[in-house]
Amino acid sequence: MLLAVLQAGPQTGNTASLVGAWEATMPENTKALWIMDDDYFARTYYKADPAEFIGTEGGKWSRQADGTLLITWEFNTNDPGKVGTTERMPINPRGQYLETASASWKRLDDGTPGALRGAWLITGRQLDGTMNTMTPGARKTMKILSGTRFQWIAYNSETGEFGGTGGGAYTTEGDTYTEHIHFFSRDNSRVGASLSFPYELKEGKWHHRGKSSKGDPIYEIWSSRQSLGI
Repeated sequence: MLLAVLQAGPQTGNTASLVGAWEATMPENTKALWIMDDDYFARTYYKADPAEFIGTEGGKWSRQADGTLLITWEFNTNDPGKVGTTERMPINPRGQYLETASASWKRLDDGTPGALRGAWLITGRQLDGTMNTMTPGARKTMKILSGTRFQWIAYNSETGEFGGTGGGAYTTEGDTYTEHIHFFSRDNSRVGASLSFPYELKEGKWHHRGKSSKGDPIYEIWSSRQSLGI
């Protein structure tokens, strides 16, 4: 079910033209979401009704001179053995579409209008009133956001171990960040929920407060992957 081989074809466009969110409808009523930041990406496959998480994959990407994507896998629930490997993926951009062997991906956004577009790693979490610094290593929790879509993924980029994921649509209005959950690997019953959080960007870091999907209070700090160099 997961996309493994992309169709070769005429190559047009540049790196910036790929940044944003893309969506495709796959066989058996499966939806596919592809979020691309400047250097990182995530693709997820799921069903909306009834809600069912199918799989996710992603990692680092760069556009090559011949137009192909050079992918280094950091997580892949369908084939964990790919984690740590690199491969080339031809793509065929056509305006608001990316044509592949498996589907035609339609652009959802170009990285706007949400204020949190980027790839973020958690670097701080408050416990019992104390902010604990976290240094990402092989074990990572990443949030990747386009202008309208988001996904978080917990994984080990060395072993291929997968801890969970969730995502969907989001908005930023004033100082409020709101998530609308479209898929959740740990509990399909959470799909359809909306969660709002106060947020603040301070010195390039995302301060995320509020209550979790379980109702527990949270205060997290997220740092951009580019600033961390990870």
